Amino acid sequence: MIRLEHVAFRYEAMEMVFDAVFPRGSFTAVIGPSGGGKSTLLNLIAGFETPDQGLVLIDAADVTALPPDQRPVSMIFQDNNVFAHLNLWQNVALGISPSLKLDPDQTAKVDQALGQVGLSALAQRKPGDVSGGERQRVAIARALVRDKPVLLLDEPFAALGPALRRDMLSLVLAMQRARELTVIMVTHQPEDAEFAASHTAYLEAGHILALRPTAELFAADDLPGLKEYLGTP
Repeated sequence: MIRLEHVAFRYEAMEMVFDAVFPRGSFTAVIGPSGGGKSTLLNLIAGFETPDQGLVLIDAADVTALPPDQRPVSMIFQDNNVFAHLNLWQNVALGISPSLKLDPDQTAKVDQALGQVGLSALAQRKPGDVSGGERQRVAIARALVRDKPVLLLDEPFAALGPALRRDMLSLVLAMQRARELTVIMVTHQPEDAEFAASHTAYLEAGHILALRPTAELFAADDLPGLKEYLGTP
């Protein structure tokens, strides 16, 4: 479970304050207007930003002051964070050891992760020799080998077409269910939330105005900003 207790953060003129609970094993989509603080929310959970006040709790442990590498969190970004000079196998192995010095068990773990995302045959290719979707599969495989209970996704499939985006979501959803991960995904595609997320949060101007089961949130008539954002009457 992830709990944010009056987590405050100022960025330029915007004062953000987040209070929310993300249940253990849930898949939550975060939607809302651009510039509202969605990526900042993920960065505060991951440790890339430090709140001005408040607490970030993961499974009841206070991680507010911990650096990113000491938090039980993996994060996948839109640009997939692959390294062009390394092959796909090495890019995945970085999730275990930055030195790329792996023991036999760790090597097998990388092989298994590449197989799970359908990249075994491409393991020795460089990122420049594969498609954008395949590069995102590398990022997913790296999250698999890190084996952390929390997975954060910051618009990771925004540059992909609808069919490929759905394939990637299906892959993440299967991983989330198999490992009982707590997933939070920022997206500008409401259909992605409806497809994958058990819960959806609507965030506006630095505040989470609602966090509800996905179907319930999209049917809500008490959130004028959400209706405007979705373009619904």
